[in-house]
Amino acid sequence: MKKNFKNILIVRTDRIGDVILTTPSIAALRKAYPEARISVLVSPGTRDLIAGNPYIDEVLVDDGKKAHRGLSGFLRLVTALKKKHFDLAVVFHTKKRTNLLCVLAGIPYRLGYKNDKLGFFLTHPVEDTRHRGEKHEAQYCLDLLNHLGIEAEEIEVHISLQKESEAWARQWLSQNHVAADDRLVAVHPGASDPSKRWPEACFADLIGRLLERYHGKVVLIGDTQIHETAGKILAKIPGVSMGHPGRVFDLTGQTSVSQLASLLKRCNLLISNDSGPVHVAAGVGTAVVSIFTRNQAGINPERWRPLGKKTRVISAPYNDKVSFAKAGNAPSHDSEMITTEQVLEAVDALFKLC
Repeated sequence: MKKNFKNILIVRTDRIGDVILTTPSIAALRKAYPEARISVLVSPGTRDLIAGNPYIDEVLVDDGKKAHRGLSGFLRLVTALKKKHFDLAVVFHTKKRTNLLCVLAGIPYRLGYKNDKLGFFLTHPVEDTRHRGEKHEAQYCLDLLNHLGIEAEEIEVHISLQKESEAWARQWLSQNHVAADDRLVAVHPGASDPSKRWPEACFADLIGRLLERYHGKVVLIGDTQIHETAGKILAKIPGVSMGHPGRVFDLTGQTSVSQLASLLKRCNLLISNDSGPVHVAAGVGTAVVSIFTRNQAGINPERWRPLGKKTRVISAPYNDKVSFAKAGNAPSHDSEMITTEQVLEAVDALFKLC
């Protein structure tokens, strides 16, 4: 039976995609508790994606690298949460820090996934089957709410766009002479794990062929960690080192997550490895081609594909031989099984649809 909670804390302090795919559950909680105060605890890097979300009252930040660093910073956050008198915590990101945080904050009803990361601090632990990859992450989040008596079927993500970033995107397009009728394609060659990255040479070949086939413009996006990768890709594209003035842009390491959302909203398409930007793009209504170089239970397209009708997934064959312990050492050999032609076919299909 659904309890009458008045003050709810949602905890999701992990990455961009994880936070975005939790937004359907935020909407479901608001529908179930229209009079409750709902707060969301996130990391600094994802705050702008949900600030302004119509279903929440407050965005709180766990800044483990600065304000809440170390024991004193952690206790400072505990004190701040305790003062808010939450009566329910829904912990989607069940780590030692988040589970300990909620119990020390005195939140009486703590729902989350049962695991070995201080999961015994949850008052209502739920078996964690997400590693099987049998459902989409957004559905797993909604399923967690079933334990509150909430049945929700609608899966629609919500991303908030900030006024300052909208202004920045308009100015960038104007300064770089990108007209409204120009076909602008964003390319994201990064991923949290190197084994999830399509090879640089493949991205270079793809961009060169995009420029020839569609006569549009391409912008490389991503964080500072892939700026060097972007440079290597650009150097391998025939003609880019000599020209293509105003047709290829490198914005890696130059945008905030909020600016990225506003830029992607104005792109016709995003081509990306399996990573956070695919969920940003899908959330703002932009067509997406997502490349999955690793296809295993738990990190498979079934769980992490971008949501929406204007999305396509190119995936390596299922392979359960790749060890998580080896992840991060090198690109997956399966990435070589995905061809440029496969990606271009997906691009063609989406451009016909759009």
